[in-house]
Amino acid sequence: MEPLDFGLLAAAAGIWGSSFLFTAIGLDDFHPGLVTLLRIGFGLVALWLMPSARHTQAPLSPADRKRIGVLGVVWMAFPLTMFPIAQQWVDSSIAGMLNAAMPIATVIVAATVFGVATTGTKLFGVAVGLVGIALIAIPTAQIANTNAVGVLLVLAAVIAYGFAANLAGPLQQEFGAIPVVARALVAAFVLSLPYGIYGLIESAFAWDSLVACIALGAGGTGIAYVCAAMLSGRVGAVRMSIVTYLIPIVSAVLGVVFRDESIGVLAIVGTAVVLLGAALTTRNRAT
Repeated sequence: MEPLDFGLLAAAAGIWGSSFLFTAIGLDDFHPGLVTLLRIGFGLVALWLMPSARHTQAPLSPADRKRIGVLGVVWMAFPLTMFPIAQQWVDSSIAGMLNAAMPIATVIVAATVFGVATTGTKLFGVAVGLVGIALIAIPTAQIANTNAVGVLLVLAAVIAYGFAANLAGPLQQEFGAIPVVARALVAAFVLSLPYGIYGLIESAFAWDSLVACIALGAGGTGIAYVCAAMLSGRVGAVRMSIVTYLIPIVSAVLGVVFRDESIGVLAIVGTAVVLLGAALTTRNRAT
């Protein structure tokens, strides 16, 4: 088993953690549909500027292109649409904390959908993680400026990431991380275009929001996705999801410092419990 590349891990976690802040800034003036389209679009441009994105390690069959298209839906188009909608009601720090459940979702999807063998320790980790999610979600859905719908949308996005983590590794190993992510982004961009055009009509222009979306796209959908895909290919889907251990810390600190967000005690405790569950789910040998 290859050791974790902590440089890639830290880069992906830091950039993804800050993406919740950039999304919040984008939403100050832009419609959620436009935020999603710009994020995917700038990520697409950033990757296709890399020469390595243009050629896969092996020829793509029609079935392979379909698999990459599905990855574009579950890793990009769907979750990146859900987060901006959810963050109309849920603070960026809370969205980042809930995102810590990605390893839990990855294990559940791996076992129930992909037939990956699991262990009692991992199942216990899933149970612990679900308790943590409840500690974050229940009070969050009841306090001012948040809404239960926002929490559910974030969790739906996290479940989609669980599917993506299991799909990305094999594809990256066969065709290369950057070519796979670049082609998945093409599918995601096409799918997000109608909602993005509607969002453009409903938005007011502001430089702060545009710059935030550029950073969100080039960093959070370009560089971070490549780092995550490379990790998934090297160490497996479950161990790659360890990247989420640092995301809630980054998102919480940035939300408090730059958005004056408040974080309840139960949310902090719940995040710690989720991370404990995530640690248990990734304790054994990766699949």
